[in-house]
Amino acid sequence: MSDTTRGDGVVKRAQDAEGPDAALARLRALETLESGYEAWLELKLEQAAARLRFREERERLEQQGSFLLGAVRAAGLTPPASAEPGLVSGVAPAGDFLRDAEEKLTQAREAVAQREAESEARHADAFAEIRATLKDRIQRYLSASRPALTLMLRRLGTERSILHLSRVTGDTPALLCFLFSGRIPSRHGFLLDDSTEDVSLAPAPLYADEGVTPEEVRPDAAALEARMRGAGEVLPLKGFLPVFVPKPGGGDDFFRLLQRGAVLEVEVADGTAFRNVLTREESERFAGHLLRLKLEGRIGLDIEVG
Repeated sequence: MSDTTRGDGVVKRAQDAEGPDAALARLRALETLESGYEAWLELKLEQAAARLRFREERERLEQQGSFLLGAVRAAGLTPPASAEPGLVSGVAPAGDFLRDAEEKLTQAREAVAQREAESEARHADAFAEIRATLKDRIQRYLSASRPALTLMLRRLGTERSILHLSRVTGDTPALLCFLFSGRIPSRHGFLLDDSTEDVSLAPAPLYADEGVTPEEVRPDAAALEARMRGAGEVLPLKGFLPVFVPKPGGGDDFFRLLQRGAVLEVEVADGTAFRNVLTREESERFAGHLLRLKLEGRIGLDIEVG
């Protein structure tokens, strides 16, 4: 292996050693939720960069092996079909050279694989620390203060209505996400994020985070409900808050608080779609759920009837 290759390896090992330390330092330096989420994003980017470095290093080693084998063929020393790539049992010193080169390449591949496994383990531990820290901070914030909500009723005749809640900002969306679902959002500014990759489409309700692929960010109501009810401690939701409202006969209905400008509009899952015009029973049950949370001391609530 060349001196340049060995030098590159030293640099890569130094980069690997840094790993998630910078993100964790940011996490521990400040006690705010936003700084914790910034550290989380930094760690995601650092992990993606580390994975790219390992992939490029594996590709470089494969290219070296292919080059050596090509040189053997060009020299007329093609190894037998049963031989390992890059190995040749030909006449020394060509055979000795190739065996030595292949041995070094094998050692280099094993070293890369080991460093990659160690990097993944360090990142997994760092992600676990960040999630645990964010959950702890959210719980402490909720114990110290109650998120304040204003529920506004807009009647449509005697049996139909539309419910709005006043817009919430800052840390409140993350606090409400945990309060309503018991899980933390994957991003701090998720509720007010109305970005879309296609201007002809409404913003997607999911981020491509936490195992959600880019093709899965626009599920129908039934699939979105299943995602919200699924396992895991993180919700990759975007532009809404999930609320599960108990039914009198048992079970619950899936409502969402969809960000719409200055308000959050209450919608209920109805098959594969959402419906914003609620029956009287649905609107009363939703309001009753929030009132129960208020009486338990978990939120502040004002109700306005228009």
